Amino acid sequence: MKRFKTISEFHQSRHLHTPEHPLISITEIDLVKQTDATESISWCYDFYAVGMKRVSFSSPVNFRYGQQPFDFNEGILSFVAPNQVMSLAIENKQEVKQSGWLLLIHPDFLWNTALSKSIRKYDFWDYAVHESLFLSAKEEAILIQIFQNIQQEYQANIDRFSKQIIISQIEGLLTYADRFYHRQFITREKANHQLLEKLETLLDNYFCDELITKGLPTVQYISETLNVSPNYLRGLLKVLTGQNTQQLIHDKLIEKAKEKLSVTDFSISEIAYALGFEHPQSFTKLFKNKTNLSPLAYRQLFN
Repeated sequence: MKRFKTISEFHQSRHLHTPEHPLISITEIDLVKQTDATESISWCYDFYAVGMKRVSFSSPVNFRYGQQPFDFNEGILSFVAPNQVMSLAIENKQEVKQSGWLLLIHPDFLWNTALSKSIRKYDFWDYAVHESLFLSAKEEAILIQIFQNIQQEYQANIDRFSKQIIISQIEGLLTYADRFYHRQFITREKANHQLLEKLETLLDNYFCDELITKGLPTVQYISETLNVSPNYLRGLLKVLTGQNTQQLIHDKLIEKAKEKLSVTDFSISEIAYALGFEHPQSFTKLFKNKTNLSPLAYRQLFN
């Protein structure tokens, strides 16, 4: 795996001019020379990368981000955090057509700024590439303007205002991306509601079969089974349901607990163990927090 520790190293590998600043660069995608490799390669950065690109290949390419495949033929905005692993499998030498922008930001560029602390609050840094942002023409135009603003300031003579102006443009880019992702969660209604249906089925099955003996389902288990990143799932659920993944797991658990308390004679401890709790006290505490009743008090409502 190739690791790019500096932005200058990346520029050199892609036959780009030396960056104007060692800690940040912006370039048009069509200037970035692709690798000469004819087989699988993997790489990661020690810096942030924001790419708005539209790429097409003369023959099929298997692009992967972590373990997930991705089709690059759409116009998308993607975010890569430091240490994220990407890979590309190229079976034959082929022509690559691409357009867009590539913004590289070393964490040291953000030092002593508010953005250095807030940049990771944006969940999309941890999204997989197949969860990238698909832009409308209007959204793309807005972001192109921001990239051009950054480029104009980046290529100008550096003075004491340069860094803050660039930082403010990056903040605007991230804020717009956050807004557009919320739009995507809402407008891609069919795909998103299919995911919700799969989540509902997954939890129903989990609490009804032998999987429950492995303990309560984790957010990581749920996201891996649904083939989405934990942060993407959380963002999607927050927009569509107002709850995060953990809250939905608990809601399904309480639903199953109520069913067992009302129609079975199992003891509270037996129900707790059957639902994956190691300690009945933990089950009782969660049930009371969710319903304002203890499990025993809830059961007495049916006697």
